[in-house]
Amino acid sequence: MCRYDTIGVMDTRWTAALVLLAGANLVAQTADEPVTVSSQHPRLFLRPARLRLLQRERERTSARWQQLELLVAGGAPMPEPGLADALYYAVSGEEAAGRRAVTWALGRASDLRQQALVFDWCQGLMGDAQKKELAARLARGITPAAGDDSVAAVRSRVLAAVALYDHVPQIPQRELERVVHDWWGRKIAPALTSGRSVIPRDDAYALFELLHAVRDSANLDLRESAPHFFKQFPIEHLMSYYPPPYPGPDSEYYIGIARNAGEPDLRQAALSRAADLAMVAYDTNAPESQILQGFAMHDRFILRGTFGAPYEFLWANPYQPGLSYTLAPLVYYNADFGRLFVRSNWDESARWFGYFDGMMQVFEDGQVRILTPQKPTQPISLEQAVICPAQTARKFQIKAPEDAGVFLVGLEPRRAYEIEIDDEEMYEATADPGGILELEVPHEREFGVRLK
Repeated sequence: MCRYDTIGVMDTRWTAALVLLAGANLVAQTADEPVTVSSQHPRLFLRPARLRLLQRERERTSARWQQLELLVAGGAPMPEPGLADALYYAVSGEEAAGRRAVTWALGRASDLRQQALVFDWCQGLMGDAQKKELAARLARGITPAAGDDSVAAVRSRVLAAVALYDHVPQIPQRELERVVHDWWGRKIAPALTSGRSVIPRDDAYALFELLHAVRDSANLDLRESAPHFFKQFPIEHLMSYYPPPYPGPDSEYYIGIARNAGEPDLRQAALSRAADLAMVAYDTNAPESQILQGFAMHDRFILRGTFGAPYEFLWANPYQPGLSYTLAPLVYYNADFGRLFVRSNWDESARWFGYFDGMMQVFEDGQVRILTPQKPTQPISLEQAVICPAQTARKFQIKAPEDAGVFLVGLEPRRAYEIEIDDEEMYEATADPGGILELEVPHEREFGVRLK
């Protein structure tokens, strides 16, 4: 176990159990067995326990329900009207909202995902002709697969297949089996277990919609084929936020890492928060989820805008216990994928360092600074770690604070290097898939490091 994995120290038994469970279920998930859906509508996200929770939130007139009601019942133009109106109808029973959702889905709408939600959540409102027409549209959306195997596109087809499962013969089941056995079982899961980065951070919400849909409808937990990736994912998602919140027009947002500096995409920031909430809802008992819950349940970050309010109401559970996010490590190193995130502390003014997908960034003084790998850069020292960009330099003078980690970044991925440290015996080590080496070094004195 990595010495920075403080969550793992809290509960190593959970990890062992998950690994054993993965071994027991991997064959069942990747074998070409039928994928069947036996649940009744609504199948997508609004399973009985969650629907009861949301209906209680309406009865209690919670802040999240009041915000959604203010927007939907007040006639605010919603960026995703199918989602907003259908959700409002499913929870409140207000037929006017449901009929608006159905009219939208049968109009010029081209969003397969929202159409699937309307079909699933508004079954009781549609006549036979409407069901037949919308079912035909969903079937066309998943036949053929159209070659787009991005996470978001696959997610949308899965939602359509689940919603449509017993309304159209064969087509939905074929698509679900193609996704589970071929796309996930033979492409995504093997890539994740071998350390290849195939799930972009911006696809986190789409990924968890897909996971919820498959588990809730077909009783398959796709995480079991890549347990280590999913155990670390909530903490990585948390650590890959820049430290200070961004003041948006309707809420404050934490901004996730971006490859380019510039104005943040607040829609993507809203989806990132929705991913946090959906992760917690997927596995409420995991320590990592409870850390994420403690991070997410601050009222100042509630999504109040027309885009974010439906997601906030759908996924947030303020009654779910959480742990303080300060229990998360200040140094997060993922040796499987070659990612490193470091914070100086948990204050909003903290310095932050990120190395991911071959990129180096530093956040300090309110700005993101992107470091160019080809330019020599001095070691970056934070209280918890010293980071040595090694793309160009091969010799460093370092003084590491007590218990601080020392990392070389920007090396050739998976290449073996000889490491020589003053007064220490030379040894060989191999860079991880992202080109990072963690060094075991003396502390509280200056020493030299040479890399061959």
